[in-house]
Amino acid sequence: MRAVIQRCLSANVEVEGKVIGAIQKGFVVFLGVGKNDTDQDLQYMVRKISGLRIFEDENQKMNKSISQVEGEMLVISNFTLYGNTSHGFRPDFFDSMMPQRAEEYVNKFIEECEKTNCFKKINTGKFGADMKVNVINDGPVTIIMGSEKK
Repeated sequence: MRAVIQRCLSANVEVEGKVIGAIQKGFVVFLGVGKNDTDQDLQYMVRKISGLRIFEDENQKMNKSISQVEGEMLVISNFTLYGNTSHGFRPDFFDSMMPQRAEEYVNKFIEECEKTNCFKKINTGKFGADMKVNVINDGPVTIIMGSEKK
């Protein structure tokens, strides 16, 4: 699995002109699922993201986790995180998991994150939809993470 995590002051996602998910202070997680990902990859990503310490403490050091700041999370499925541009200029997505299975993994990721009780609230986009994501990035702080690096 791959994720791009943005620390935000607020964010929302729109589908067909309607806001379907919105959060305040927390994370926006763009989540991609690879064709070879397993439950072990999923559990790794849940553990790493829920424990990620990228919020500032009283000394302005990134030392606090999302649970310590009572943060929220917006999860956006994003198969293009597996785009391969090594051959020309048009990316291929051969390493992305097939949509039906990928949707199951994204849903399971959300369920497992809810079980951690680290997030004040979790909202999502709509799998496979054309989404417009609005993020007020705080910092900016953006982290790129992958389970293949574990």
